[in-house]
Amino acid sequence: MTDSSQRPLAVFDLDNTLADTAHRQHFLETRPRNWAAFFAAAPADPPLAEGVALAVDSARECEVVYLTGRPERCRRDTLDWLAAHGLPEGPVHMRGDADRRPARFTKLEILRRLALSREVRVLVDDDELVCDDAERAGFTVVRARWAAKSEALQDAQEREGRT
Repeated sequence: MTDSSQRPLAVFDLDNTLADTAHRQHFLETRPRNWAAFFAAAPADPPLAEGVALAVDSARECEVVYLTGRPERCRRDTLDWLAAHGLPEGPVHMRGDADRRPARFTKLEILRRLALSREVRVLVDDDELVCDDAERAGFTVVRARWAAKSEALQDAQEREGRT
């Protein structure tokens, strides 16, 4: 049962929702993919104005929570990036370093766990499969369509469970 005395949650993805990953996509277009370089370049991601504005606005009524497919080893860089770009403080849920399940599975699992004790008012994500599954599970979704799509990133999210 959810606790109605606490503020509802607004759940935000990071890559291509709040952070523009275009400058590091080339690391995913090689074979094998260079995951170390892809994640090492994340601190240089420019913020996506639409996503940042939505997160800041959501913080007026909700507790902001971050839900990313980035591996746990990226936590320090991720926290530093969020703070450097003025995003609201909030818990950051990341995948385990060895977790290679598709993002739609890992994220829906965490959303359901969050919803056990709190109202999840909205999920904001760019991954269409994550959004489809979340909507089917009854969550309200905002599809982050303000960043350029990357076939390599979409493939990585679904087939390799890396982000």
